[in-house]
Amino acid sequence: MIKRLAKCVREYKREAILTPTFVVGEVIMEVLIPLLMAELIDNGIEMGDMGYVVKMGIALLFSAILSLAFGVIAGMTCATASSGFAKNLRHDMYYNVQNFSFSNIDKFSTASIVTRLTTDVNNVQMAFMMIIRIAVRSPMMLIFSFTAVLTISPKLALVFLVVIPVLVAGLFIIIQKAHPIFKKVFKTYDNLNSVVEENLHGIRVVKSFIREDYETNKFKGISDIIYKSFVKAEKLLAFNSPLMQMCVYASMIFISWFGAKMIVNSGATELTTGELTSLFTYVTQILSSLMFLSMIFVMMTMSKASGERIVEILDEKSDIINGDSTLSEVADGSISFENVNFAYSKSADKLCLENINIDIKSGETVGIIGGTGSSKSTFVQLIPRLYDVTAGSVKVGGVDVRDYNLETLRNEVAMVLQKNVLFSGTIKENIRWGKEDATDEEIKHVCRLACADEFIEKFPDKYDTYIEQGGANVSGGQKQRLCIARALMKKPKILILDDSTSAVDTKTDALIRKAFREEIPDTTKIIIAQRISSVQDADKIIVLDDGKIAGVGNHDDLLSNNNIYREVYQSQMKGGEDNE
Repeated sequence: MIKRLAKCVREYKREAILTPTFVVGEVIMEVLIPLLMAELIDNGIEMGDMGYVVKMGIALLFSAILSLAFGVIAGMTCATASSGFAKNLRHDMYYNVQNFSFSNIDKFSTASIVTRLTTDVNNVQMAFMMIIRIAVRSPMMLIFSFTAVLTISPKLALVFLVVIPVLVAGLFIIIQKAHPIFKKVFKTYDNLNSVVEENLHGIRVVKSFIREDYETNKFKGISDIIYKSFVKAEKLLAFNSPLMQMCVYASMIFISWFGAKMIVNSGATELTTGELTSLFTYVTQILSSLMFLSMIFVMMTMSKASGERIVEILDEKSDIINGDSTLSEVADGSISFENVNFAYSKSADKLCLENINIDIKSGETVGIIGGTGSSKSTFVQLIPRLYDVTAGSVKVGGVDVRDYNLETLRNEVAMVLQKNVLFSGTIKENIRWGKEDATDEEIKHVCRLACADEFIEKFPDKYDTYIEQGGANVSGGQKQRLCIARALMKKPKILILDDSTSAVDTKTDALIRKAFREEIPDTTKIIIAQRISSVQDADKIIVLDDGKIAGVGNHDDLLSNNNIYREVYQSQMKGGEDNE
């Protein structure tokens, strides 16, 4: 994990190396100051030599200024390195997510990915900052201070050999108990974000059904779990401070007792007053460095779970990779399914699509009809290779889709998905997703084909009208027509409409299909629909039932020889008569 995360330091290696270098300089100056103080007391103040006092005072001032300078520079380089490290982490995670196939994305919830990009990265950033600064400072301070104590009095140094193991053992037990709790908390954060996301996404439904109290209680329940887990972990970590204080005060008592006896018994030959004073400073430095080390371990305990979750995203590789073919274009819009089986998971007991065999000629209009759960959307998602088949093959332009470069294939297949998505920005900016350099005339043309121009022209700003996030300020039918226009802007060889005219009236639906026939006759059009009227003029209609092809033919053929199609047609005709 550490090796994988370290790769994200990249261009901030210089700052990451300079930080511990300046920290070592800061520590040396801080350890030197008590020795200078001891010299000032023993050889200056007690001897009454004011010249020596001034000399040592200047040395102390110079050491303090150097320590401050080293500390400030180390802080600046540390901030740069840690912030840059976090930036690279988010960059690498985000770009890797962009390369995920749908099956990869299915492994992680949206809320989980957001938590990993925010909370988890912040935790790892804090840990990295502590590693390059405090994790260097504390051991160095411990080593240099203990060396100074050994130089002054090896006998009194034995006090630390008694106290330190007690402190280390206590900290180890605390960390071992706290880590599983923090690991559980970060998983609960995913659930919390999921609840918030779901609530905000469906806020209109929540308010229309007056379910605010229910959603509030659901949020409160998960929030309480996080609260209780953190309280439990913090109670364990709270033992850190009293344990530390106990060790510090015990060390001071022992050093005061034994140090005073040594001064009195030896007549200040074995230990001087100045040296005893410096020992008190070193006690604080040694044990505080241990306390900071414990803080590092606590932070590492928290960030270990976060780091593991980040590495899961970074190491996840798309299971859909570019083929070896050097083809730079798709020959035509012909589609062929040959003995295709498909399941979303390798361990699934049931296939979503089973034994699919169908040939679609380039330029044909194909309708797909079937009940809910008949795998209509799954069928079309195999064409642009959003998923790979479990068995068999799907060919576009006579070539297996797995042999194409993904960009080449998807540039020639335009999909208007069942869930229409518009991005925040103007209508023009949304349409230009299909073609970045599209002219205003091209935009107006595709909007006319999609029957979107009639409502766009009524907006005060027309094509410069701003679309809110998710298309919140346009109706469902308007959103569908804008998405169709965006797809047409690609000028694809294959156009797939996944129930994309369900929110428009039958007249507009007919006008859109008429425009398709007249304006893009060479484009293969696949239309998934619930209404028979949307597909009855198609060259070929595929009836899907429980993941299998239950019938293929034109409207008249299916009406006479396919029970499923006939039942759907009769139920819709009866519904139309009832409405009349």
